[in-house]
Amino acid sequence: MTEAELYTVYKGVFLPTALHSPESLKYYEEFSFRPDDIIVVTYPKSGTTWSQEILPLILSGGDAAAIETLPNWDRVPWLEELRACVLDLEQRPSRRVFATHFHYNMMPPSFFKTKPQVIYIMRNPKDVFTSSFHYYGMASYLVNPGTQKEFLHKFLDGKIMFGSWFDHIKGWLNAEDQERILYIAYEEMIMVRFSAILLKTALTFEKCVSPNYRNAYLLSFCLLSTKTTALVNCIIIQLVACYFSGIAGDWKNQLTVAEAEYFDAVYKEKMKDVKYKFVWD
Repeated sequence: MTEAELYTVYKGVFLPTALHSPESLKYYEEFSFRPDDIIVVTYPKSGTTWSQEILPLILSGGDAAAIETLPNWDRVPWLEELRACVLDLEQRPSRRVFATHFHYNMMPPSFFKTKPQVIYIMRNPKDVFTSSFHYYGMASYLVNPGTQKEFLHKFLDGKIMFGSWFDHIKGWLNAEDQERILYIAYEEMIMVRFSAILLKTALTFEKCVSPNYRNAYLLSFCLLSTKTTALVNCIIIQLVACYFSGIAGDWKNQLTVAEAEYFDAVYKEKMKDVKYKFVWD
């Protein structure tokens, strides 16, 4: 099936119609944020599922019931998808945690007025491409990717769901109120050492500004009270047990030399004005 048959165009980008109805998009546009809300923002295939597991554990003090009683898409729901309309999110106690794949300029009015807290997760776009290519081949609600070469051109041109990776990254890197945004690379997240440092920092200090993290004003994670090392270890064990299947650098096993060179050329051109230092550069 074609893009016209499977996708809705919303603010200039493709969204899977099966997950984004007019009602759900209206709900999203009218949603009222709270200042202590946490929003995990990702381009698809960049670590959303990881965050949907680990953040409830952090906020619950390591209570595994936080990830056992609800599926991850309900405990950290995508605000723009159909499920959000029926979860009674307005009645959830603080601190609420949400997810979105939307670009910065697609955020609703309440976001800019209330200024909730954001975790922006970035991933090497070559790995995003590789993961997306396999996912598109399995998901019936997405347009068939075609050959790898065909999908590569679609990906680099932003003619896939949620639009251009480059526009997504640049929009959020140029966001206002960056003191409320924690930028993290997927590649950093999947290192146990980084996860341990992040969790220990978040669970130990009531307020912190750490030089160890880019823009690392750890938002309201730092409002958590002091916890024990055993609790931190519990969370790390949960993370390691469930979410180390996402391999960093797998694109090397997928892209041909010519495809990788073409990708690099497009990346260099589109990102030439970006000053941010990515871990994959």
